[in-house]
Amino acid sequence: MLTLRKSQDRGYADHGWLKSFHSFSFAGYYDPAHMGWGNLRVINEDRIAPGTGFGTHGHRDMEIISYVLTGELAHKDSMGNVKGIPPGDIQRMSAGSGVMHSEFNHAPQQTTHFFQIWIEPNVTGIPPSYEQKTVPLASKRGRLACVASPEGDAGAVKIHADARLYAGLFDAGESASLVLDPQRKAYVHLVRGRLSVNGQALEAGDAALISQTSSLSMADADQAEVLVFDLHA
Repeated sequence: MLTLRKSQDRGYADHGWLKSFHSFSFAGYYDPAHMGWGNLRVINEDRIAPGTGFGTHGHRDMEIISYVLTGELAHKDSMGNVKGIPPGDIQRMSAGSGVMHSEFNHAPQQTTHFFQIWIEPNVTGIPPSYEQKTVPLASKRGRLACVASPEGDAGAVKIHADARLYAGLFDAGESASLVLDPQRKAYVHLVRGRLSVNGQALEAGDAALISQTSSLSMADADQAEVLVFDLHA
């Protein structure tokens, strides 16, 4: 079963310095029909204006992933990490028993465009931790590269959750497939371009919510970048 969620149906907030699309209920956007999918709780597409950002704030018991498209995201946290997250990197912060952090765009003339993703953990109260890895473009070209997993192997960051995140880049003539457990859920978010998922056409910002399905196929690509989640139901 596949349900299409169009880009324009997402929640939207314009704070001036921050423009954000919310796939699920978040902050001032509330839609009881879209509270999450499986253990995926948040997927926000954020654009931070030059010289601005999120001031220091706290999180607890959540796996938080940042995936940067353009610009650079500056991260600072109470664990002592001071990092820059450029396009191509995947960052994971396990909030665990509690962590404070801030995220800024220090560039004077470039907007930072990134995805903020929250996945519910399968263990709570653990010490907070941080991890960041570079995912080469070649590893995503024409295939789905696993960039976050419970094992954290083969170039993926390790998440304390029953979920896997894949990223892929597809142009015309390129395709990919993924075996799914019909007892689990999957979520496909098209970051940019065009792509068909199990025969359903997606455009930039669209998502496919998938359940009771044993395989995922992607084809008919046009400059597509896609995120695919394999999720606990």
